[in-house]
Amino acid sequence: MESNNNELFWNTAIEEIEKGYVESEKEYICIVCGEHFEKGRIFDIDSKLYDAKRAAELHIEKNHGNMLEYLLGLNSTFTGISDVQREIITLMFKGFSDKEIALKLGVAQSTIRNHRYKLREKEKQAKLFLTIMKLLTDSTNRKITKLDKEEISDFHITAKSIDDRYNITDKEKTETIKTYMEENGALKAYPAKEKKKIIILNEICKNFTKGKTYSEKEINRILKRIYVDYVTIRRALVEYGFIDRTNDGSKYWVKE
Repeated sequence: MESNNNELFWNTAIEEIEKGYVESEKEYICIVCGEHFEKGRIFDIDSKLYDAKRAAELHIEKNHGNMLEYLLGLNSTFTGISDVQREIITLMFKGFSDKEIALKLGVAQSTIRNHRYKLREKEKQAKLFLTIMKLLTDSTNRKITKLDKEEISDFHITAKSIDDRYNITDKEKTETIKTYMEENGALKAYPAKEKKKIIILNEICKNFTKGKTYSEKEINRILKRIYVDYVTIRRALVEYGFIDRTNDGSKYWVKE
């Protein structure tokens, strides 16, 4: 089973996001799926032996691809990048010239120049904003998510849309889980309020392993142990971006 990886991802420094993993005293951890690579251990990958750091790098390459492409694939609510900008950045990353990009997109070359200008402005704004937030945190010794007696929780990075439903505190999360779930993980009742649904679905999603593909039968078998109306839960997990599936519904997997 997988623990929630949101906190690890959102609290990671820019340099670590670029690499795709964080380093602790004892291990390397993938910020996408939470896979651990213990230092001092030798990993056998495709009949070749690697240390923990290289194993983490290969894991990211194999399972998550290039980090730039992974980040570009996130919801635009997280990145602040439009679909057009995403496409242009992708083509730039692949080495296409402005002229080639303009031809591929069917626009004037000057349009690509304008997009470069806007992206540069966005980059400068992001740099100043991050500096402002760091100075605020350092001067108050308090994260922006910290309230007087509670803390705002981070939402899952695969959410399909972000709105007030995701403004959830750690206290709300604990109380909702206590109210709606048994100690063994079974669901007493499926909440009607959207915010509580998200909390419960996030908790239920921990029953599935990232990187593993499930058949519909396997998904149903796991969810039946949690709630009698497992079909509603299965659909909601997909609807809220916790789990993805093939068009025919034959395969399911945890979104990363």
